[in-house]
Amino acid sequence: MVVGSFASNLYGAGRGTLDIDIVISATPDQIRAFLHALPADDYYFDLPSALDAWKHRSMFNILDMKRGWKVDLIFVKQNPYHSGAFERRTSADIDGVRVVAATAEDVVISKLEWAQMGGSTRQIEDVAGILKERTALLDLNYVEKWVRDLGLAEQWAAARNSAGMS
Repeated sequence: MVVGSFASNLYGAGRGTLDIDIVISATPDQIRAFLHALPADDYYFDLPSALDAWKHRSMFNILDMKRGWKVDLIFVKQNPYHSGAFERRTSADIDGVRVVAATAEDVVISKLEWAQMGGSTRQIEDVAGILKERTALLDLNYVEKWVRDLGLAEQWAAARNSAGMS
């Protein structure tokens, strides 16, 4: 499931990036098969790091050596919000390519979580961009339920203020 700036570009104001964040649910055998299918001359990855990320439900990355892209592969967290967001994922189009992406609401919530963890104003700006473009289409009851449950009120207020929704 595509998340991060690529997903926020689907729903709000776009911004350039050379990395893509993808939430995955995979077994160690699936990880091995996937990584070994990548051409070694084109991609760099560390299999032990990938398997360690699986064990700790964290993330690992793949580097596209020819184009300079970085792909962050993030294992879906096993908690009610993240498992539910993974189930809610939806089909989307990114530059003519069909992908599976997080819903707009879940991009908002995950961006608020990242802002809380790292204090990044960029995450708040991404949420504000989504709010400016899609407020009427968002399930705000869903967003606000998770804002309360996950303790994201400060970040939500900042994003709403930045979007002119105070």
